[in-house]
Amino acid sequence: MPTRVRHLLIGAATFLTQWLVLGRLTLWGAYPDIVLLFVAWFALRTGRRQGAVAGFSLGLLLDAIYGTWGIHAFVKTLLGFLLGFFAVDERDSITIQPTQAFLGGLVIALVHNGLLIAFLSLQTDATNDFLVFGLWFGSAVYTACVAGLLRLFA
Repeated sequence: MPTRVRHLLIGAATFLTQWLVLGRLTLWGAYPDIVLLFVAWFALRTGRRQGAVAGFSLGLLLDAIYGTWGIHAFVKTLLGFLLGFFAVDERDSITIQPTQAFLGGLVIALVHNGLLIAFLSLQTDATNDFLVFGLWFGSAVYTACVAGLLRLFA
């Protein structure tokens, strides 16, 4: 199977898993974002342009589902582009430990969720503690735990 088709199928499966399963597995309102983890993985593997395209397309699908038109697409495109600067040419020599995956997922999710709640707050004029503690920190830790588990079982 060609690599592009495989990546497209992995991206579609990631989106469907996020939408149908993980979006409903909330802990105190926080939910993991494996679409973000896929965009980060894809951008680190392929580069800026492909990371930005993956972030935009998957973010636009998330915007269509959650009704936040443009916010997910913009934030995931930005992160896909920025993480693409750190793309690795020698993929065989990379070994990521689960703790590294946890910390990397935590940092990426903190940046992503910080931008996301800033734009959501501007769109809805919402100001409450749940945005900071639930969506920003809670979802970032939840996403980082999923990243560590994915790396542990991958």
